[in-house]
Amino acid sequence: MRRDFLKLCGLAGLGVAAPVAIPGLGFAAEEARSASANPDAFEGPYYVVFNASGGWDTTYLMDPKGTDGINRLYGNGDIQTRGQLKFAPNAAHMEAGAGMSNEDFFAEFGSELLVVNGLDYSVNNHSPCARYMATGHLDSLAYPTFAALVAACRGPQCPLAYLTFGNYSNTGNLVPMSRIPYLPSLQRVANADSVEGQQRSPYHDDFVLDRIERTLKAQTDARLSRQVLPRVERAESMLYAAQINSKALQRVTPYIPAEIPKARLAQQVEIALASFKAGVCVSANLTIGQFDSHANNDKDQMKLIPEFLAGIAHLMRRAEALKIRDRLVVVIQSEMGRTPQYNKGNGKDHWSIGSVMFMGKGIQGNRVIGATDEKQFCVPVDPATLATNAEKGVRLRPEHIHGALRELAGITDHRLSAQFPYTVPATERLQGLWG
Repeated sequence: MRRDFLKLCGLAGLGVAAPVAIPGLGFAAEEARSASANPDAFEGPYYVVFNASGGWDTTYLMDPKGTDGINRLYGNGDIQTRGQLKFAPNAAHMEAGAGMSNEDFFAEFGSELLVVNGLDYSVNNHSPCARYMATGHLDSLAYPTFAALVAACRGPQCPLAYLTFGNYSNTGNLVPMSRIPYLPSLQRVANADSVEGQQRSPYHDDFVLDRIERTLKAQTDARLSRQVLPRVERAESMLYAAQINSKALQRVTPYIPAEIPKARLAQQVEIALASFKAGVCVSANLTIGQFDSHANNDKDQMKLIPEFLAGIAHLMRRAEALKIRDRLVVVIQSEMGRTPQYNKGNGKDHWSIGSVMFMGKGIQGNRVIGATDEKQFCVPVDPATLATNAEKGVRLRPEHIHGALRELAGITDHRLSAQFPYTVPATERLQGLWG
């Protein structure tokens, strides 16, 4: 039965596992055994990272520029404001039914948004930029994404601790990577002891499942008192973990929506929220692509930005309905921006300066940190005051942001974080970024 469960995960392209006693996994064997034996519901905070994969045009969103031909859809006098935030108007230019306009998005969420402009990615190639933005380290392939690190630090016992739907997703070998691309797949995983995930068609009666669980626990307890080969220990641990995880995953079922959303991000959001609400997930890495608008920049961005914002809005509204909105931490990012000039194909190429947005638990909104000048070059920031200072400030880079994210999550001093340090001088640590 457990072999069938694990086989199902493999066939569906899923990664579902709990911490087990595997050397080098990143946590001690005793901690792993304890976590597997106590699959309590994780109660948050829950971390969501939205990725606009390919490189968004920030001048059509949170860093508007209406001068020098940087855009062709609005002028300097058309730039909109909401509190302290400035944004590009796009309601009149987006495709019909494409999603949510900037005007509506900032009206609904502006009071919660922290915008950081003028982020320096140092390079402008997709792979290193995506890795840099996801991990805070440009030159290493070993560093985990923030979503993976916080999952390993805060909820390694969760069956779906780290969900990812694409983009750069490295785990640093700290936590299993879980991929559940479709809601029907989540239904099947949540009810692995039932035919096609249907609760009304169980493979075994409750008393049989109880007998299986007690037998596996007895075997695990007996193993702790004797010496066994590492391969045997691993196999027995995985078998027991599959049993415990299968039981914990059943908590997801009540939160799977009856209707599957049509929008790409909305489907990912529903899988993440159901897993959060059930207490089996810590973080989710969400993504949609095609932002790489080398041709027809304006048309592409006016289609994709509204779709992207609609997905974020769906997360916040559904989280409110599930009564977990106040436990969300949301990161909204892309791996690069677009050039301030158009190419011959009416597109924009890669630009190593961009922006990132945040909202959620512990984050004070209605604020803008950093800036770009009239030519879309970054303006340095004083780390102590967060005010722009072109002469004495520092260029904001992803490692500055990731250091602050670790502080927000309370994992700066965690032993797993210590395995992946940043070389940011103490004088460059951002003070009061979250308000």
